[in-house]
Amino acid sequence: MNRRALLLAPVAALVLAGCGGDPRPGGEDRDAAPARTSAPARTAEPAPTDRDPGRPTAPGTLLVTDFGGDTVTFLHPERGPFASVRVGTAPYGLVVGADGRAWVATAEGVAIVDTRTRKSLGRVPYRTGTGPVSEGEYRGGGMGIALSPDGERVYVGVNVPDGPGVLEIVDTATREVTDAVPVGRRPFDVDVDRDGSEVYVTNHDSFDVTAVRADTLAARRHQVAPYGTEGGLGSWLKPHYAAVRADGRLLLPFEGERLAVLDPDTGRVTIEKMTADTHQHGAALTPDGTLLVVGTGPIGSADESASLTIRARNGTERVVPLDGPHEDVAVSRDGRSAYVTGGFTRDGFWDGITVVDLREGTTRRLPGGTRPLGIAVLSGG
Repeated sequence: MNRRALLLAPVAALVLAGCGGDPRPGGEDRDAAPARTSAPARTAEPAPTDRDPGRPTAPGTLLVTDFGGDTVTFLHPERGPFASVRVGTAPYGLVVGADGRAWVATAEGVAIVDTRTRKSLGRVPYRTGTGPVSEGEYRGGGMGIALSPDGERVYVGVNVPDGPGVLEIVDTATREVTDAVPVGRRPFDVDVDRDGSEVYVTNHDSFDVTAVRADTLAARRHQVAPYGTEGGLGSWLKPHYAAVRADGRLLLPFEGERLAVLDPDTGRVTIEKMTADTHQHGAALTPDGTLLVVGTGPIGSADESASLTIRARNGTERVVPLDGPHEDVAVSRDGRSAYVTGGFTRDGFWDGITVVDLREGTTRRLPGGTRPLGIAVLSGG
C-alpha cells in the first residue's frame, strides 16, 4: 500500500528554485499545529471527459495526476491516453484501492474517482486551512497520500504554506475527515506499513519523517538528514519520497549518493552507498524487493543527468538514463516494467511517462497527461 519527494543552494535562489525550499524569505518551522476549521460540505465535481465512456477500464491501465491541470488521465501502457476525469486544482499524489476507487490529493481536497467507470465521485474538503487555492510546487493542499491495508482510511499529507503540515485521515465509508495530526513541513510522501499499524509522513522542508500510530494517532518525529540540516529551507539535501521495506524499515534516497535506512521504532538511521550521482525524488519497490529510484538530473552539486536506479536487495545497482527530468515511479503488476512520470515538481517537466524494461534496461516514451506527477497501475477489472 506504499505508494504512493539535497545539496546546498543559496537562499537567494529560492525564488527561482523548485524543491530546494520555501521561496518566501524568513519562513520558520513552527511546532504549533495550523489553525483548523470545521469541515464544509462535500462538493460535487464536473463530469469526466472520456472518449470511450461505454468501455470499462482494463487492468494494467495507468492513472496519472495532471499537476499542471485539474484532471487525472488514464493511459493504456502501449497506446497512451484515452480518458480523463476532472478532480480539482493541481492534483499531486494518488492511491487506488481494491474496490477501484482512486483517492487523489488536490489543492482543494481529496477527490474520489471510480476508475472502473471513469466517473467522479466528488471531493472531500480538508479540515485544515491552507489559504487560497493555487497551483505550483508550493501550493497548499494535499501532497503525499496512502490507503490503509483494509481500505477503511485514507491518509493525506496536507501542505500548509509558511508552516508545518498536517496528516489528515479520511474515513472511506463516510467520506469525511475524522482526524488531523500535526507533522513536519511540506509532506511530500505518505506511506503505511504492511500491517497498517503505522503511517509514515516524509516531511521535505523539516528534514524528518513523522511516524503516526494508526490506533492512537500518537506521533513521533525522526530526523533523516544524512548531510545535516545546514541551510535550512535553502538546502537541497532534504528527504522526498520513501519506500517501506518488508522488514518495516524506510528507504529514503539522497542525491544518488546515499540511501538512508530508517528504523521507525528506534529512529536510528544507517547509510548505504548509492551510485547515480543525481538529485533523487520518487521511490518504489518491485514485488521481489528491488528498489526503484527516480533521478531528476543535475541540481546543486549532483552532476549526472536524469535516470532510474534499479537497486537489488544486495545493494548492487543498475542506472538507466532517462531523457529529461521525471518525478515518480510505479511498477507493472508482473514486475517487469517501471512507469516513470515526466511531470517533475520543478521546471523541465514534460507531458508523458517513460516506460522502462527492468530486465533489458531499455526505455520508450509514452506521451500523455498534463505535467503528470503521481501514478498508479490499476488492478481492478
